[in-house]
Amino acid sequence: MNTFGKNIKFLRNRKKLSQQSLADELNLKRSTLSSYEIGVQAPYDTLIAIADYFGFSLDALVRYDLSALSAFQLSELDKGFEIDLSGSRLRLLTISTDNKGRENIELVSAKAQAGYTQGYGDPEFIAELPKFQLPFLDKNKSYRCFQIVGDSMLPIPEKSWITAQYLEDWNTIKNGEKALVVTQNDGIVFKHLYLKPEQQGLTLSSSNPLYKPYFLPFSEIKEIWLYATHNSPIQR
Repeated sequence: MNTFGKNIKFLRNRKKLSQQSLADELNLKRSTLSSYEIGVQAPYDTLIAIADYFGFSLDALVRYDLSALSAFQLSELDKGFEIDLSGSRLRLLTISTDNKGRENIELVSAKAQAGYTQGYGDPEFIAELPKFQLPFLDKNKSYRCFQIVGDSMLPIPEKSWITAQYLEDWNTIKNGEKALVVTQNDGIVFKHLYLKPEQQGLTLSSSNPLYKPYFLPFSEIKEIWLYATHNSPIQR
């Protein structure tokens, strides 16, 4: 099945439509629609009609495997925005500033991380996070502070606070760098990163040998924050 045909089937199922129902909407025979879904090339005017019906650009229907995209990426396409699976194009980062116009460092506790994976682009959610400043950091870059969970990155202990720099272009990752990755399905993880551009993703590796490396496709990544500094938890 080609990408376009696979996407027609995906979008049809997403709308809970039968082949006959969609064919009727598009003034097609059911057998004709079925042939498109299994890879028969549709005429150009039909391609445009299908793209218009679902509200997606023709480019998106041909280029992307929509079934592999995150809910956020699909919502961006639904709105008519272009998406980037490589991280090579700047995404507008939601930030907050203090009363002097200086960019804050928002603090994301372990308890707040589940909410962050859904609200990271919501100005109201970001505005409610605790904030602070670190004067020695580069004022031209954006930073956020996350509390890590688990012992996969020893000697940095569990519950440490990692202050990290927002990474605009994922293609600039240097193999072995430590970073926090905001993922679609696994929450926020702190790992060593290894770029795999030919596979459209990253290998994530732990410092603790008890944890095995694993591959994460770009399509499952929401944000990447490069390690800058950390504060260990207070020992009582």
